[in-house]
Amino acid sequence: MRAAGLEVRRFAPRLRLLAGLALVIGLGWAVPSVASEPASRLAVKVATTADHGKFKELQGEFASGPEVTRACLACHTEAADQVHRTKHWTWEFLNPETGQTLGKKNVLNNFCISVPSNYAFCTTCHVGYGWKDAKFDFSSQENVDCLVCHDTTGDYRKPPGLAGNPPVKDIELPPGSGKIVKAVDLGRVARKVGKTSRDTCGACHFFGGGGDGVKHGDMDSSLAAPMKELDVHMDAAGLDFTCGTCHLASAHDVGGSRYAPIAKDDKGAAMPGDPENGFRTTCVACHGNGPHESGTQAQRLNQHASKLACQTCHIPEVARGGVATKMTWDWSSAGQMGQDGKPIVRKDAKGRVVYDSKKGDFTLGENVRPEYAWFNGKVTYTLLGDKVDKAAGVTRINTLEGSATDGKSMIWPLKVFRGVQPYDPVNKTLVTPHTAGADDTAYWTNFGWEKAIEAGMKVTGAPFSGEVDFIRTEMSWPITHMVAPKEEALACTECHAKDGRLAGIGGVYIPSRDGFTPMDKAGWAIALLTLLGVLGHAAMRVAVRGRK
Repeated sequence: MRAAGLEVRRFAPRLRLLAGLALVIGLGWAVPSVASEPASRLAVKVATTADHGKFKELQGEFASGPEVTRACLACHTEAADQVHRTKHWTWEFLNPETGQTLGKKNVLNNFCISVPSNYAFCTTCHVGYGWKDAKFDFSSQENVDCLVCHDTTGDYRKPPGLAGNPPVKDIELPPGSGKIVKAVDLGRVARKVGKTSRDTCGACHFFGGGGDGVKHGDMDSSLAAPMKELDVHMDAAGLDFTCGTCHLASAHDVGGSRYAPIAKDDKGAAMPGDPENGFRTTCVACHGNGPHESGTQAQRLNQHASKLACQTCHIPEVARGGVATKMTWDWSSAGQMGQDGKPIVRKDAKGRVVYDSKKGDFTLGENVRPEYAWFNGKVTYTLLGDKVDKAAGVTRINTLEGSATDGKSMIWPLKVFRGVQPYDPVNKTLVTPHTAGADDTAYWTNFGWEKAIEAGMKVTGAPFSGEVDFIRTEMSWPITHMVAPKEEALACTECHAKDGRLAGIGGVYIPSRDGFTPMDKAGWAIALLTLLGVLGHAAMRVAVRGRK
C-alpha cells in the first residue's frame, strides 16, 4: 500500500494535469476551441501572472541563498518585512489567553526536546538562512528564504546541520559517512518559483519531530498526493486542496495557531479569506454549524455537532496512508553500543527504526485510533524553569483544558505522544540538552548526558545541578487532517457502547455506554412499577368480572 502511495505522489503533477484535462473535456461545450485561439494566447501560463524565468534579475547562477533573496527583493520590495512579522520567522508566539511566551524556540517537547543549542539542525525548517546560534539576525531581509515556500521544482532542499542553508556545492553529510549531498542549482529553482503547495509546506510539516510522520500522526508524506480514502479534501484526483486552500494567508502571515487553536467555532460559514473572520481555518467556516442534510437522522447528527468536533467522527484513524507515526520515545535507553563499541540501530520487520543509540527506543503505529478529550482551545505548557514532580507519574508538556460544563468545549480527537526524557532531579526542572552536532559536548558525539545538558543549559542561561534523571512525559496534538469520506465516518456503535471510543469521556450521558446509572435505574423502576400497576389492574378486573 505504501509503495502504491509513493507512486501516486511521484506522479502527482501528472494526476492533477489529467484531472484538469478531464474537466476541460467534460465541459468542452463551455471552453473555446483551441483551434480558434491565436497562437500567442496558447502559450499563456494560466497558473501565474509572471514567468520568473524571464526576469533579468534571476538569470545566471547564485552562490548562496541570500543572493537569491536580494534578487527577489528587487521586485518584491515588502515581502521580507512581511515575513519578519510572522510566526514562521520568529518562532515565537505570545498566548493572550495564558500569557505564556511560546513558539518553537521557547517550548520544550518530548521528541527532539528543544531548539536552543541545536539550532543548526532544528532550523533546517526555518524560513530563513543561517540561524546557527542565539545571535541570529532576525532583522536581516537577506536572511529570509523565499525558495523554501515557493519552489516548484522539488529539487530545493536544506539538509540538517546547515543552519537552514541549502548546499551550494557537493558535500559529505554527515561528515565521514561517505554520503554525498548534491548541490542545489539555486538559479534554476529561482527561475521556476510559484505558489506554495503541499510539497513545499509538507517538506517541513510532514517531517516535524525529525522524520516522516513522527509528530502529528495526521500529517506525513502520504498527503503529498493522497487518494480520496485518505483525505477527502486533498484528494489529488478530486478536490485537490492545497494547504493554502484552508490555511489562508495575508501578507505572508498564515492565520491560526497550534498554541491557541479554535476549539469551538459557533460563527457559522464565512467567505474564505475574509479578514474580519480572522482567516479562521475551521470546518464550520466552510460547512456551517448544521452541516448534515435535512431529515430526522441529519437533525440528530447536527445535535451531536454541538458537542463533538467534526474531526471526532470524520477522522476515524490517523497514520493510515502507509507511513507509521511515532507513539513513544524513550531517551533513557539511548547510549547502548554494539559489540564493537559503536552506536547501533535496530529495525522492526518492516524496516522501521525502533532503536537508535543516539535517541533510544521508539514504538510506532499505523491506522491509530485517536484518544479523546474535552477541549476549549486553551493550552498551557510546561516551560524551562517550571517545577516538575517525578512522583506525580506523568508530566504534561502541554495541557489541553476543557470540560463538559464550561460552554466552550467540544470533544476532540487527539494523538497523545508519550516520552521519557532527561530532567534535573535537584532543581526539579526539564532540561535542554545539546544533542545534535559533531562537537565534543553534543550527546550524539560523546553519549554523556551530563556534559550535553550542561552545554545546552548554558545556552539557555538556566541553572543545572549536574545530576540527571529521567521523567515520563506526555504531549497532546488535536487531529484535523486525514478526513475520511463521509461513508467512512464513525458509526453510532463506535461511541455508544460500554467499551466504545468515548469510554473515558465524562460529563455527558451516552446511551448504551452509561447503562444503569441512577437515571437508568429510576427509569427502569418507573417502568416496572407501571407494568406491575397494569398487571394488578388487569387482575382486579378479571376477579371482579368473575364475581359478577
